[in-house]
Amino acid sequence: MILAKELQSFFTFLFSFFTLLHAFLSTYIFIIPLIVGLLSEMLKIFTEGIERGTWHEGLFRPGGMPSTHSALVTSLLIVVAEKSGLDSVSFAIAFVFACLVWYDAMSSRRAIGQQAELLNRLQKWVHLSERLGHSFKEVVGGIVFGAVVTALGIWVSGGF
Repeated sequence: MILAKELQSFFTFLFSFFTLLHAFLSTYIFIIPLIVGLLSEMLKIFTEGIERGTWHEGLFRPGGMPSTHSALVTSLLIVVAEKSGLDSVSFAIAFVFACLVWYDAMSSRRAIGQQAELLNRLQKWVHLSERLGHSFKEVVGGIVFGAVVTALGIWVSGGF
């Protein structure tokens, strides 16, 4: 009997939370990319622990799985498409921006990280950060994570 009342209270809370979240996201749909970015950073803590056996030293550090930059711009791209349409100038700008971020994450920042690794081997007085960029897998992981969480957020907001 007590368990049934606790379950009823829990489901009532869940329903209230979902209703509040629906109202909030339907009004402020552009908050979804920020939520995606935060969730992506939190997911890095777990993937780092599973892959390397050590836990991420803090949130908002470069590198790691999934790429938060990729997740965030993917989310932004999908939200702009939902709000403005695929044939809008806003979507075109968001698409070009996303492509630049994806390219930068895999090439430019990764190359800088590889250069830092080489410099760290050559000199001993300053240790440069080597985890700046992302692998292809990490960028694709960010894109997929961003797309899935954004689709869920848009669905909760009453879109799609």
